Amino acid sequence: MQDLSPQQNVQTSIDEAVVTGILSARIRPGTRLSENELASLFGVSRTRVREAMMRLEQRGIVKVSPRRGWFVVEPSAEEAMMVYAARRVIEAGLLRSMEELTDDGRATLHAHLAEEKAAIAAGDRQRLTCLMGDFHIRIAELSGNTILVEILRDLTARTILISLLYQSDFHAMQSHLGHCRIAAAMEEGDFLKAAELSVEHLDEVETGLDLTRRPDPLADLRHSLSLPPQTAAASNAPRKTKP
Repeated sequence: MQDLSPQQNVQTSIDEAVVTGILSARIRPGTRLSENELASLFGVSRTRVREAMMRLEQRGIVKVSPRRGWFVVEPSAEEAMMVYAARRVIEAGLLRSMEELTDDGRATLHAHLAEEKAAIAAGDRQRLTCLMGDFHIRIAELSGNTILVEILRDLTARTILISLLYQSDFHAMQSHLGHCRIAAAMEEGDFLKAAELSVEHLDEVETGLDLTRRPDPLADLRHSLSLPPQTAAASNAPRKTKP
């Protein structure tokens, strides 16, 4: 395999840094990604940054706004439903294709579930958001299919953005128990059951979304000023115009 050049490595690092930031819930929907700032951080030209942003755009992670720059996507309700539909197909198919869970794989799942439980006990929502998405990526990694790992990383990143926009209540324990049931079926060697449970789990998570909510463009400023969250009625009400 041909080694990547230093410039290619940097571009890959930019891509990876953005996706990792989303997966860890540190980068939120609508975050502006400045070409100048990224170029300074990674020590590359704006052209290199723009190339990385264009690749992320093709992956559905960022979008460009004319004369304003690059922004992390804010998935619409329709996009949210399509992302969950895609995940059901891919994750169920992945589990059906698996034939065994190795001892190392079992240890990996146990360690991950223990981390979820500890984060729930600590009330660490940001850590939980990361772990809840990472569970599904772990399963893809156990399958040994690197293509599916890449696809699921992108879909999981988009799922986290969706949850930050539309999840009114965070049912951490419900998601954790869903993961436990999937892992238990895998340990039993019943991957068909695990596939069915994964679909049920994703159905539960999607049902918990309020897809009628609209993003609050003033959310960060509202939080900084310690103002109450925007209500659904306020967000959906038409703006009054001056006579």
